[in-house]
Order: sequence, then structure tokens, then C-alpha cells
Amino acid sequence: MNDKPLSDQPSSRVNQILDLLVEEIEERIQARRRATPPVKSKAAPPPPRVEVERKNALPEPQVEARVHPLDPKPEPELPPMSPGPSHAARMMGRLALGLLVAIVLINIPFNRHGTTLATALPDSAALVVLDGLVVKEENDEKVYVYQNDQFRWISSLDAFEHFGYTWGDVHIVEDGYLDRFEIGTPLHVLLKCRNSPHIYRLENGEKRWIRDITTFEAEGHVWEDVRSVSCGYLRDLPDGETIPPGSGPPPQP
Repeated sequence: MNDKPLSDQPSSRVNQILDLLVEEIEERIQARRRATPPVKSKAAPPPPRVEVERKNALPEPQVEARVHPLDPKPEPELPPMSPGPSHAARMMGRLALGLLVAIVLINIPFNRHGTTLATALPDSAALVVLDGLVVKEENDEKVYVYQNDQFRWISSLDAFEHFGYTWGDVHIVEDGYLDRFEIGTPLHVLLKCRNSPHIYRLENGEKRWIRDITTFEAEGHVWEDVRSVSCGYLRDLPDGETIPPGSGPPPQP
């Protein structure tokens, strides 16, 4: 018979089981340690020696590729073409815009009679009708100048030269061109001197005395056409027929 009491037997059995478990755990821990390799500490990265050596190294000589004279030359690469309207399309657009502006301009009236460039321009020459324009129809000897919305006949060569016109100023237009405009009073050379009240009209190198103011206005003259000259110049001009004719001997300035 066992001398130990029965109450101690269960306690010893538990202790044995615990001891076995502890031994098993210790063996497994030791086996895991043997299987796991030791962890090495991370070393600091080496200094960038290669970079330093590259900076200090001499540049490598560049070897120029030799091209055989028989080898075909490479064609240069063209820059990519940006999409957009072609040059011809842009040019056509500008021409269309210019034509539209021209059509508008030539249809704008430029005087109080409603005359426009579209109706005023002759077929033979493109003329801009402004004050001072001198014209002559092809089959007419008369020369006209445009003044104050009217064409005025320059009555004589003396008047033509006296007002400073030259034959280079005359534009030849087609017959009937002047029918489109209002015709004003003829343009004469009207002369007077400072110390005389008499007014003379110069025609064909002669001075024609205008008898009175009534005749002056009846002839369509205006005071703006009267030019002042020296009395000696008027005296040196030969006398012509009076205005109106038969008014007696003309007075001298």
C-alpha cells in the first residue's frame, strides 16, 4: 500500500503534466531559434564614389561619324504642320472683305445731289470727284473744273493759266460724262485794282470792262472770283469789247 495520503495523488499528477508542457515549450523555442538565421544590422550606404569619379573624369572624346560619299544623305525632318486655314483660303477671305468695303464706299453719296462714285466714275478713268478736279470730254474743247458740287467751264486759256492749272491736271473723260453733274457758271478771270472801282473780265489777252453791278450779276459772276492786281498791269492790257457790247469806250483803271 502507498504510504502517501490520497489527497496528494491528484496534485502530483497535475504537476507532472505541467512539467511536461514546460519542457515541450522550451524545446520548441530552442528549435525555432536554431532555424531562424541571425538578423544582420543595416550598414550605411557607401559614399557616391562613382559620381565623384565621373565629375573628375575627363570628357570622353566624341567620335564624328564618317559618312561615305555614296551613302544617301538623310532628309531633314520637317516640323509638324499645325492645322489651320490654308494661305489661299486666307487670301480669298481678305479679297472678299476688300471687295465688300469697296462696294459700300462707291455707293455712298459724296455731294448734295446724291452723286455716288459708282455713277460718277467714268469708264475710261477711275476718278475721285473732289473740288479742283479738272476734266475734258473726248470730243469737246471745253475744260471744266469741279467747285462747290458743280462743274464750271474755264472760259479761256487766260483763266486756265491765271488760276494755276496745267495740262497735266486735265483728265480726259468719255463724252456725256458731265451730264451726270450740275453745271455751274463759267469761270472767268475778273480783275480790278485797288484804287479803281471798275471790274474787267480777261478774255483772249484783252480786258473787257463790265459796265455795272447789274451786268456783273446777270453774267453770273460772284465777288469771290474777282482778283486784285496792280493798276499798271490792267493799263498795259489791251481793251476788248465791253460787257454788254456797245457800252462805249471803257474807262481805264
